[in-house]
Amino acid sequence: MARSNGSSKSKGSGIHINPGHKGEFTRKAKAHGESVQEYANEVLKPGRKASAATEKLANFARNAKKFKH
Repeated sequence: MARSNGSSKSKGSGIHINPGHKGEFTRKAKAHGESVQEYANEVLKPGRKASAATEKLANFARNAKKFKH
């Protein structure tokens, strides 16, 4: 299949997760005994101290719930 723009991205998908980071947030949620969405809500609560990286993962998890897949 030839690509017209030379991009290595798959057609129709704009999100590409580094394979080394895949499942990272799910592992963190399970370690805390919560579902992904429960942990995302916990991390993003006002006043909660979490690393910036964990907050970004939590925000992505919240938004990914809305994806059409």
